Amino acid sequence: MFELPKLEYAYADLEPYIDSRTMEIHYSKHHATYVTNLNNALETLKDIKTRSIEEILTKLDAIPEELRTIVRNNGGGHYNHSLFWTIMSKKGGGRPSGSLEDAIEKEFDGFDSFKDVFTKSAMGRFGSGWAWLYINSEGSLRVSSTPNQDNPLMDGNKPILGLDVWEHAYYLKYQNKRADYIASWWEIINWTKVEENYSKYA
Repeated sequence: MFELPKLEYAYADLEPYIDSRTMEIHYSKHHATYVTNLNNALETLKDIKTRSIEEILTKLDAIPEELRTIVRNNGGGHYNHSLFWTIMSKKGGGRPSGSLEDAIEKEFDGFDSFKDVFTKSAMGRFGSGWAWLYINSEGSLRVSSTPNQDNPLMDGNKPILGLDVWEHAYYLKYQNKRADYIASWWEIINWTKVEENYSKYA
């Protein structure tokens, strides 16, 4: 069934932007718990537990009502974090290039404008949730935020970049200063991976 994906870097590699202790707890405790809970919820659903996480989350109506919220929350947590780890790197930062850069220029009038829109979306999410850059059903880039462990995939869209704004993602280092956490996160975005995600769906 579902497994915790292997990180491509050590816990300390994203310092000083994300501290080692936060990475360790976030990955080995929070994400691991989502995987365990998801597998437990799907244990009796033989026809569903063999599906990909993407298929499960785009077809939540197929989950029995008594298990749907558990699968939504924990399946979303697994999918979201699996994406989140890959779009960060100790060699990250800078700006996108190629077709993604062109699409951002077209949709947001430049990278700086996009960055401002995305930051406002992340700051505007009340409580726990995520901010997203995704491709909609018409093939255009959009920014939004979702509560809890929801994501654009659940509405038929294709996420290519996501930022976790749950407090457990930043509280040990930044306390209540979400704005500082977001500002630091731009320094470790793996734009090469985000560009790969874009090319896969565009």
